[in-house]
Amino acid sequence: MPRMIPGWLLQRAGQDITVEPFEGEGPFGAEYGAEDTVRCLVEHKRKLVRNAEGAEVISETTLRMQLTETCPAGSRVTLPDGRQSTVLTSAPIDGGKLPVPSHLQVTLQ
Repeated sequence: MPRMIPGWLLQRAGQDITVEPFEGEGPFGAEYGAEDTVRCLVEHKRKLVRNAEGAEVISETTLRMQLTETCPAGSRVTLPDGRQSTVLTSAPIDGGKLPVPSHLQVTLQ
């Protein structure tokens, strides 16, 4: 079992966000699944990333959550301050044998 983000860290430093997982395109645009509240570490820092199509885009926020969460690219996220954003990338980060937790890293527009 991979080492996960410690519960005490999420409790003390984490914030609750709302995730509506992207399920595909429908006749009226993007379709999302049921919203789920997720506890995660939120970092507001601008950086350059590549989106699902390979284009370079600016990410304003990075989220780190447990590997058991689901947050595919295209999902809609509501941050603690009420702002809504779209997921650019979502990738599992494996800490392996290093003393760092494995987690799901999500970048937002």
